[in-house]
Amino acid sequence: MNNYIMKESNAEESDLIVDKIVEYNLSKVPLKQEIDFLWINRVIEDLKGEIVAGILSKMYCWNCLYIDTLWVKEECRKEGLGSKLLKEVEKIAKENDCHLIHLDTFDFQAKDFYLKHGFEIFGTLDECPQGHKRYYMKKNI
Repeated sequence: MNNYIMKESNAEESDLIVDKIVEYNLSKVPLKQEIDFLWINRVIEDLKGEIVAGILSKMYCWNCLYIDTLWVKEECRKEGLGSKLLKEVEKIAKENDCHLIHLDTFDFQAKDFYLKHGFEIFGTLDECPQGHKRYYMKKNI
């Protein structure tokens, strides 16, 4: 390591690292969709224009959708907003030839919600965070 310097990366350098791993990945498994990453993000606003729910997801390289974040304001839960958001991104993903959706959630979040929507657990990480579990889930569409 004498000939190298380790430092904190800036945004441009971080983007370079992502670009390089995508370049490598695509050299092993060819791109299946028109663009590398297709963001499928949606929000729901109330009549006052306040955001009360949202979903952030990304369809990547091989027609797979990763759901990064799904949030519903606490007082709006049980109104079906999360289900509407999930169905909307799934519909768009299918229209774009997606075949797999995956995500992760914690035991104190929405595992049962996702199970109700046809997801299955394919992995569990214990003690993440301490005293809890993190579930890795998928759904073939």
